[in-house]
Formats: sequence, C-alpha cells, structure tokens
Amino acid sequence: MGQIRLVWFLFLCLLGHEGLAKGVLGLACNWGLQSTHPLPPNIVVRLLKDNGFNKVKLFEADTGALKALGRSGIQVMVGIPNDMLASLASAVGNAEAWVQQNVSYYISTHGTDIRSVAIGNEPFLHSYKDMFVRTTLPALENIQAALIKAGLGKQVKVTIPLNADVYQTDSGLPSGGNFRPELLDLMTKIIKFLQDSGGFITINIYPFLSLQADPSFPKEYAFFNNTASPLVDGSIVYTNVYDANFDTLISALEKNGFGRMPIVVGEVGWPTDGDPNGNVDNAKRFNQALISRIIQGQGSPKRRTPPDVYIFSLLDEDHKSTLPGNFERHWGIFKYDGSVKYPLDMGNGRALVPAKGVKYLAKQWCVMSPSASSSDPNTLAQSITYACENADCTSLGYGSSCGNLDAQSNASYAFNSYFQTMNQSKEACSFNNLATITNVDPSKPPCRFEIMIDTRKQKAGRTPFKSSASNMEGIFAALVVVLGLVISGVH
Repeated sequence: MGQIRLVWFLFLCLLGHEGLAKGVLGLACNWGLQSTHPLPPNIVVRLLKDNGFNKVKLFEADTGALKALGRSGIQVMVGIPNDMLASLASAVGNAEAWVQQNVSYYISTHGTDIRSVAIGNEPFLHSYKDMFVRTTLPALENIQAALIKAGLGKQVKVTIPLNADVYQTDSGLPSGGNFRPELLDLMTKIIKFLQDSGGFITINIYPFLSLQADPSFPKEYAFFNNTASPLVDGSIVYTNVYDANFDTLISALEKNGFGRMPIVVGEVGWPTDGDPNGNVDNAKRFNQALISRIIQGQGSPKRRTPPDVYIFSLLDEDHKSTLPGNFERHWGIFKYDGSVKYPLDMGNGRALVPAKGVKYLAKQWCVMSPSASSSDPNTLAQSITYACENADCTSLGYGSSCGNLDAQSNASYAFNSYFQTMNQSKEACSFNNLATITNVDPSKPPCRFEIMIDTRKQKAGRTPFKSSASNMEGIFAALVVVLGLVISGVH
C-alpha cells in the first residue's frame, strides 16, 4: 500500500510539473490551412504543444494535419466545409463514407484524438442568402447516424459553428436575445437534436467585426480591459461586448427551453493588419486579456462556468478570401512562418515560443528597379495587378502596416510578394523589366518585406491579368502606386 501511495504521489507531481512546464492548461485555437506556403504539419503540432494548446479546430479534414496530430495529446475538432453539406445531406451513405475516411481512419490508424465534428462553418450567414438552410440539419443528422454506426457516437460529438448573427436583440440588451425570426424554427430543431445527441453549440464572436462594421461603435467596449461606459441590463452590468454578445445567446437559449445547453466559443480573436483597427497593439491588448480570462476560468455574467474558447487564429493565412476585408489574412497570433508577432503571457509568465525547424528561401527580394521608367503607366498597372492577383498585397491598404510606403517601395512590395509566392523563381521578378532582384532587405518598419518558407514545391501562376474578386481590395490599394509614380516622376 505504501508503494502504491508513493507511485500515486509521484504521478501527481509529474502532472503538476507538466502543467507548470507548459504554463497553461486547456488552451484551444483554430489552425487554418489557407496558405500558399503552409508550415509543415509536424512543426505546427510542436508549435501548439510548446505553447500549451491542448485543443485545436480544423476547418477541413486535412490529411497532413490529422496525421501529425496523431498521438500528440491534442484534442481535435475536425470541420466539414459548407460546400460538402449538400452531398452529406442527400444520403446517409455519403456521411458514412466521410466518417470512415476522415474520423474512424485517423482514430484507429494514427491515434488522432478526434473529439468532435463541426458540420459546416457559419452556414446561416446573412450573406449566404439561405444557401445552406435546407442542407445543414440533414447533414448533421446523417453525420451523427454515421458516427453511431462506426461505434463513435459517444466518443465523437457533433456541432455546428454558428456566426453570432443567428441571434439578435430588439431591445439592445442581452436579456432581449432571441434567434432571428426566419431561423427560429430551424435553430430550435438543431439545438434539440444537438441536445439529444450529446452535442453542443459552437458560436463565433468577433468584437473586432463589431467595431469594424459600425463607425459609431464605442472602440473601448470592444476590449475586455477598457474605459467604456458599461451596459446596464437589469441587475447585470456588461463592461465589454464579448460578454454582452455571449449572454444574448444565453437569453435566446433560455427563451426556447435550452438554458443549460453546452456552448463552445469556436472563434474569437483580433487581426494585426489589413485595417486601421487591425494592428499589433490592439491585437496584443485584446488577446492578452482573452487568454488571461481563459486561464482564470472566467465565464460571463449569465453563465459563470467558462466555455471552451478557440482563439482565432494560430497562424496568418495569405490565401484566405479577402471579401470580408484585407484583415482576413492577418488573424494569427503567429506570423505565417510561426514567428512571434507580439509578446503574450501564456500563463505563469511563460512567453510565446516560436516555431522550430522552419526553412526559408534565400535572403533575396524582388524590388522595382531604380532604372525603371514610369513613362508607360499602363504596363506598370498591369504588372502590379498581376502581382496582387497572384500574391498577398493586403498590407498595402489604408491604415495597414505598409500603407505609408513611398510610390517606388509600394510597387516593390507588390513585386516581392509575387516573387516570394512563386518560390523566388527568376522569371517571377521581371514585370516587363520593371523589377530586379536584390540582397538588401527593403523592409521599412513597420512594413516587412517577407521571405517565404521553403516548401520545395513550385506554385503555378494564374492566368495573367485575370481579376480575382477575393484579391480586389489588395489590388486596388496597390494600383494607387501607378498614379503616385506618374506624379512623382520616378524613372
């Protein structure tokens, strides 16, 4: 008996040591994969573990990510994209095949700890115009049936990540919360199904978007530690929009008989670029307070029990759609290469740990040639358009980190972004003889001219000068260069 107690004591000590070593317990984040040069999955998994993340959400069943997460000790929520909902809703056999290929296989073969499946991603957004209203619930039902058939009905839960626009409040107070009238019947059916199957609601809350969408929104109220005037709702005082938003959902659930329904916050964070409010200082302020809340186990005024909170996001993604705004490519607490953007206390004074083992392309950049002529602005405009259609120019926008460059540096940024995206191919730094390769770093803080990760894979360019809607904001920002070059007479 004495030996058993000693072993148990040592086991508890080891658990305590592990918690102290990591500095945090129970942190969760989103791992997006919309990058032209993604970090190798094994490096990302190590990055997660080094920084104390023990839960991760994937937006799709990516083979590399799911294999690398095998036997890592990290719990996984794996997502199903919206464009698959119709197929999964049409036949349970399709759902069974998906579960077999993307859940059962990785659990049994690779030891991946898949705990939940997220059906769709914000399928009821206003902007989707009811595109997924008829397929989301049937897809949810079929995936649950497939999990049960695979013997995973208790081990793997189901959920639907929802945008906060599925509920509203006519009174302007959280206590007035209810689901949008046109969604009320459907949401009631979905929540009842999730409740009966042991699943949970996943909600995405973005104080940044509240600020970004409404010029009259009080900026301070978007942050946790703020000087904003509080919102008084009866006996409850709300000091930030995150808690007010969360409790609006709680009120909606209570009104419809689901007051005890489990909730997970699937996405919350702050971008560092691509918008005047998207910068390092604001992101650090928001995310540090968010992480502190998570570590302290702080809930909301109406629900004191803290939910799981998935920080959005782990890494920047240079290939995400920019239709919502240029900031979409800059949500990461780490840069695209896993380097630290800004300091964060991850618990017990532990700082962020950067990615290890990252390999880069050569230390060279593509810039506008000093001898280039601006006598043909059309050629320059076409060159910049082509560069920004095929690479990321979002940092050139108004109020962004590279928004104050001079005209020549502005063109150089666009050229270099394309050059790096094309793996520094010599042919990718021509632009009708307007550009040249240099070994001198052209970065002008806070604007950084990046060097891309070496993935050992060449990326094919798209059709020249064919516009892409998701890149138009970056292209527009970059084309301002043309006028600037003509006016300044660069030659």
